[in-house]
Amino acid sequence: MNDVRPPPLVSPHIVRGYELWIFDFDGTLANSFPFFLEVFDTLARTHDFRCLEHDKIDMLRGCDLPQLMHHLGLPRWKLLPVALQFRALMAQNIARIALFDGMRDVLHALAGRGVRLAIVSSNSEANVRAVLGADARLFAHFECGAALFGKRRRLRRVVQHSGVADRAVLCLGDEVRDIAAAHAEGLDFGAVGWGYAKAQVLQAQRPRLMFGSVAELAAALAD
Repeated sequence: MNDVRPPPLVSPHIVRGYELWIFDFDGTLANSFPFFLEVFDTLARTHDFRCLEHDKIDMLRGCDLPQLMHHLGLPRWKLLPVALQFRALMAQNIARIALFDGMRDVLHALAGRGVRLAIVSSNSEANVRAVLGADARLFAHFECGAALFGKRRRLRRVVQHSGVADRAVLCLGDEVRDIAAAHAEGLDFGAVGWGYAKAQVLQAQRPRLMFGSVAELAAALAD
C-alpha cells in the first residue's frame, strides 16, 4: 500500500505569504495538452520514436519524464529537436491555445496584491507571450526555452534577479520534473492537478501545496 499523505490544506494565510510566484506554462497556465496529443504522432514519426497509444494516455500521465521516454523509446539526445518542433507547431497554431478558464483572474488577483509573477518554461517566450496577450505585462520575469531537465538553473536565476528571499517564493507546475527542480533549489512548490501529470503522482512528491482546480486556487486568494 502506498504511503501517500495529502499535503496540508490550502490556507489563504499560507498562500498570501509568498511574494514571488513562478509559474510553469504548459499544463499550468495554458491548456496545451489537447494540442500536444494532436501533434504527438507527427513528432514521433519525424524523430523515430513510438507513436501514442490512445488507450494508454491515462497510464502515461502517471509516468514521470524518464519513464515516459523509456516507454516511447525516446533517447535523451532527441529531446531538444522534439521540443523545438513542438514549439514551432504551436507557434503555427497559437490562436488555438488558451489559458485555463479563470487563470487570468488569478493572475490579476496576484498582481493586484503586489505579488511578483514569473514564468519558467520549456516553451518559447514568443509562444508564451502570444497566449498571454496583454497580460504578459503582469510578469516581471520570463525564463523560457529551458531544457526539459534544465529548469533548476532557470528558477535560481529568476529568484536571484527578483531579490526575493527563498522562503517567500512559490513555484507552480504540473509535472514531477517541476517539483524536482523547485525542491533542488529549496523552494516551496504548489502542484496543480489540471495539467499533464495525474494529481496523485504529483502528490506523491510531497509538494508544499496542492491545488485541484483553478477555482480552488482562486478561492485560496479570495478575501
